[in-house]
Amino acid sequence: MAQEPVNPEEVVLAEEVNHVRLITLNRPRQLNVISSKVVVLLAEFLEKWEKDDDAELVIIKATGRAFSAGGDLKMFYDGRSDDSCLEVVYRMYWLCYHIHTYRKTQVALVHGLVMGGGASLTAPLKFSAVTEKTVFAVPEASIGFHTDCGFSYILSRLPGHLGEYLALTGARLNGKEMIAAGLATHFVPSEKLAELEKHLISLNSGDEHAVKSVIEEFSVDVQPDEDSILNKQSTINQCFDKESVEEIIESFEAEASKEGNGWITAVLKSLKRSSPTGLKITLRSIREGRKQTLPDCLKKEFRLTMNILRSVISGDVYEGIRALSIDKDQSPKWDPPALEKVSSEKIDVVFQPFKEELELQIPAEGEACRWDGKFENSAYQS
Repeated sequence: MAQEPVNPEEVVLAEEVNHVRLITLNRPRQLNVISSKVVVLLAEFLEKWEKDDDAELVIIKATGRAFSAGGDLKMFYDGRSDDSCLEVVYRMYWLCYHIHTYRKTQVALVHGLVMGGGASLTAPLKFSAVTEKTVFAVPEASIGFHTDCGFSYILSRLPGHLGEYLALTGARLNGKEMIAAGLATHFVPSEKLAELEKHLISLNSGDEHAVKSVIEEFSVDVQPDEDSILNKQSTINQCFDKESVEEIIESFEAEASKEGNGWITAVLKSLKRSSPTGLKITLRSIREGRKQTLPDCLKKEFRLTMNILRSVISGDVYEGIRALSIDKDQSPKWDPPALEKVSSEKIDVVFQPFKEELELQIPAEGEACRWDGKFENSAYQS
């Protein structure tokens, strides 16, 4: 029996059905972007259910045609002058850590767009079912931001240099490609997704083997299409293992002239339109991520996010949001405007550790993840 009312006007719906708990992102008109209220509600429900002995299985899904189009860009743009978004950033990184370390079995039913921070609600889960309509991307670098919410950890562990490719180009992967890359666990045809959900509820258990068996009843084996970017891994590895963004682009340009590499032209065009600062921060973050633990990656990304939102070295993120979502002219004016003008010394600034009391404070290994409500906004002021 559902113990919580389902309110169609609420941004996050929560239901409790015997031993199963369901979270539904419910901002379909906004492509289920993650706002401050969404972050708070997700954290509250997950914490509540992790402590509840009756809760065994958590299912995360969404209404509409997008699982989540990532963070609410307008929220960040509107808060650019008063640091009003800093607390939600802090809470979001807590939520990311909590999802990675959650003690109950979680299943994501991923249909439609899943981008940026929205993918942090699906990729770390033990089980994530995608469909033929699922589209994944991490396009943050293109607007002057960086690959955040744990993705410097996740992407740096993909095969070869696919992580750098996805992070720098913002390239999209479909459901089949997500399975092949390891960003999802099962491919379920969209017409079977609702039935899968019913069977998981009927299972009424968080036993991982039982949950996996149910999902496998509805899943099908898939392979990337012939023209998939995953079939061009050797070229990606050859180009995206270079030391700098400039060298990557130079290598990519050389490959573009070879027969069969016509696909590179559009990717290069996208790279060259992107924020030079965002690209350089993102490449360094992914490279560092290979040698960092999850907590280290989250702490680093938290620093980067705070510094970027506070325009410590550049205001590109707000120019990128303006061009994409506010004025929608698709003509950002980057500052600096070219890669060679973004020095390594400047990039060093946003990677510098904060004072210990200003760092992201996440629990030590083995400790429960509980938000204590403490956040001193004024401590982060310049």
